[in-house]
Amino acid sequence: MAKFNRQVSYFAIALCVLGVALIAFRHFVSGIPFLPGASQTLWAVEAKIQFEADKGPISVSFTLPNEHAQFVQVNERTASPGFDLMFDEGPKARVAKWSINEAKGKQTLYYLTELKVAPNTAASPADRPTIEKPRFLGSTATAAGSVLSDANTASTHPFDIIEALIKAFQTPNQQAQLLLQKSTVSQRIVQLLMQADIPAREIDVLVLKDGGRQQPLRTWVQVFDGEAVRIFDPSGKYNPAKTPWVIWEQNDGGVIELMGGHGATVGFSMLQKRVPIVSELRKAQAQAEPGLLDASIHSLPLSEQALFKGILLVPVGVLIVVLMRTLVGLKTSGTFMPVLIALAFMQTSLATGLIGFALIVGMGLMIRSYFSRHNLLLVARISLVIISVVLIMALFSVVAFRFGLSEGLKLTLFPMIILSWTIERMSILWEEEGAKEVALQGGGSLFVALLGYMVMTNGLVQHLTFHFLGLQFIFMAIVLMCGSYTGYRLLELKRFRRFLAN
Repeated sequence: MAKFNRQVSYFAIALCVLGVALIAFRHFVSGIPFLPGASQTLWAVEAKIQFEADKGPISVSFTLPNEHAQFVQVNERTASPGFDLMFDEGPKARVAKWSINEAKGKQTLYYLTELKVAPNTAASPADRPTIEKPRFLGSTATAAGSVLSDANTASTHPFDIIEALIKAFQTPNQQAQLLLQKSTVSQRIVQLLMQADIPAREIDVLVLKDGGRQQPLRTWVQVFDGEAVRIFDPSGKYNPAKTPWVIWEQNDGGVIELMGGHGATVGFSMLQKRVPIVSELRKAQAQAEPGLLDASIHSLPLSEQALFKGILLVPVGVLIVVLMRTLVGLKTSGTFMPVLIALAFMQTSLATGLIGFALIVGMGLMIRSYFSRHNLLLVARISLVIISVVLIMALFSVVAFRFGLSEGLKLTLFPMIILSWTIERMSILWEEEGAKEVALQGGGSLFVALLGYMVMTNGLVQHLTFHFLGLQFIFMAIVLMCGSYTGYRLLELKRFRRFLAN
């Protein structure tokens, strides 16, 4: 029966808890997905501002969108040749300000942004508007009272009232038609809500439509009920709960302010695209300094990231070797030589690696057997084997190149020192235990190397080890538990098959 050291067990549990906590942090806080192919929706939005410049200095202020409950801004840039640009981080809104000392004729400015779908993001706070009751006069007052009274008959809840008002203006009766003679639907709805002591305001909203060109901003209504805030389309054309949209301006201000020109217009074009989540996270982490818990391999230069992508797979191979030797009881030549052979297979391709390994080790054993006849010292013998391995690899590479076999050139990726020690150990084992033991350990090494190769080349494994460093603590915990295991190996159980037969 398996027995484990109690203190080691406690330490392993602590490592597992730490590893799981780090993995959870990376997934739920940093947003790293567990699956390598996970993607997200991005909306690329381009605002095209056009105006006629009067001769003289020009100043253009353009309100930029705020983050809200559906989208988060992940990138932005502008195109405005000849204009100076600055961003004003105001208390209520961000504003892009272009200026130039002199310009004339038609001018075009571009603002481009990328918005990420983020349904769980908290809405940016909007100041609750002060209730200012409108002054309706004469027949307008009578019509407003009638429309508002009809809306109040269904419910007194603010959200129900505005829905009733929207329906009333969609199929206007005589009173609703009178209210719309000098005002828009959104203006009258806000006025009627204010009359009912319900805070509301008009906001400029961009409805996102994949492939849309020169789309205008639409005026919707923002309604407050205590802490709750909801958005309504007064025209009834769009359902804000099912339509992708972004608030462009929500603080009772203008979208464009132009000085030194006239005829300013803005049109929006947009495109929906799917991008890998990991690539966007790499961009974000490259632009920001991560915290201590959020530190990752992504903060390193790309060359170092590529190096660690392979290094972080080594613990996976090590874990496989430990499990196969400790629990299964499989014999290997060398403790972790199969891991290095598996890494070599990843660089050379499996078929080339197997053939190269068999050729190098086979020829090395023959050369080693010749050296053993002369009773050389260990250091000299190992050195001669290393030199022989280098010569064998060079010979095979030259021959492969002469015959047009480019795969043969990859044999140089094999770890020469490890191969030399493998040849030395197998040679000694041959002399002491015979060819059968060499075949068992050599075959076991190749089997574990192949198993490690299949696991380490799996896309999911590569993704998890590279993005979740907490896995390394879990690997340590498993190896710790295996290190204190004193039970039977699976291959040792064959000794009890006679009892099963009886």
